[in-house]
Amino acid sequence: MKLIKIDLDQMNKQEWTREATRSVLAIGYFDGVHKGHQTVIKKAINEANVRGIEAAVMTFFPHPKEVLGNPEVPMRYLTPFDSKIERLKALGVDRIYAVRFTPSFSKLTPQQFVDDFIVSLQVEHVVAGFDFTYGVKGAGTMEQLGAYANERFTYSTIQKVTDEDEKISSTRIRQELEEGNVQKASFLLGYPYKVKGEVIHGDARGRLLGFPTANVSAADRYHIPKTGVYVVAFYVKGNKYNGMANVGYKPTFVDNLPEPSVEVNLFHFAEDIYGEIVEVEFLKWIRAEQKFNGIDEIKAQLTRDKETSLRWLEENIH
Repeated sequence: MKLIKIDLDQMNKQEWTREATRSVLAIGYFDGVHKGHQTVIKKAINEANVRGIEAAVMTFFPHPKEVLGNPEVPMRYLTPFDSKIERLKALGVDRIYAVRFTPSFSKLTPQQFVDDFIVSLQVEHVVAGFDFTYGVKGAGTMEQLGAYANERFTYSTIQKVTDEDEKISSTRIRQELEEGNVQKASFLLGYPYKVKGEVIHGDARGRLLGFPTANVSAADRYHIPKTGVYVVAFYVKGNKYNGMANVGYKPTFVDNLPEPSVEVNLFHFAEDIYGEIVEVEFLKWIRAEQKFNGIDEIKAQLTRDKETSLRWLEENIH
């Protein structure tokens, strides 16, 4: 799989077309690479196989909202850039064009976008969702793509992919995560929702409580689920372990923590994993974060949480 990064501000067209080859191109932002996105990409792969040419994806980074929206509200991603590339690669595409979304890129007319980012890349067929837009202020639509193409390529429009009569979208999945519905979010994604990060030193309070935790600092701006306690799977050094995690602000011990922490207590595990890159898979939300009146109260609740988690794992994971 070939990854080609394109930056309109730093490159001229000859540079990003140098490695172009005949392809079928799936276009979209694809945050999450969810079931709707997968439908678009699989259509492109199938079409490419029929034609005997490469299957390509064009995606964008950072999210347009980061460039054009309120800079004081940081964007949170279902799949930060590296994670998205991994997901796209796993689907079996031959190449990925990763286009940096900049203010100057956002000012391209629809015709300029088509000419410089589709035709110049030797694209023979485009696949995109019905609501994909392009060009300044999203002025170009799929209905207009044929006119801009001017018979230089063909295209397919993928209609709305739904679950329970509601469109599967990145926004909907973020909402499910914000409500703690991690099982539903994973269903809409088509794979378990995970956050990748590094195990860092914490305050060792969990060890004193008899529930040592791995403190995970998210490697990128992941969309962290609703605060509370979760049953989780934990991946480290190629192995999977079960545990429970607290996502939140530790109100018993800390005032005004700026970002939610992710602290994982692993069952049947006692290795030193500081500095390791790990993944936390959220399986089930079991309760809200609480403020406790003392150590004994916390230990009693953590014991109940562990019992609840183990029971859920026994009943649901086979």
